[in-house]
Amino acid sequence: MLFVVIAIDKESALPLRMATREAHLAYLRETPGMLRLGGPFLDARGDMNGSLMIVEADNLEAAKSWHANDPYVKAGVFASSEVKPWKVTANPVEAKF
Repeated sequence: MLFVVIAIDKESALPLRMATREAHLAYLRETPGMLRLGGPFLDARGDMNGSLMIVEADNLEAAKSWHANDPYVKAGVFASSEVKPWKVTANPVEAKF
């Protein structure tokens, strides 16, 4: 099953995000098969200020648990985040989900 994770950074969280980035990327590598697609939101200056991730998990609880263990979450980077079931209905770039 696919899920979307939408996470918005706290104000002025960029230094914390950058300090935690390598741990976050390592976590993504250490949990193969979970992340299908993802990347940061950008503000008008091009600075990262949130994240969008498409995750594959057995159920909503597993997706939420995976997100809760992300170093960004544990470090307190996000002001808010939500994990929601998601379905591919258009795929013009032919990404493989």
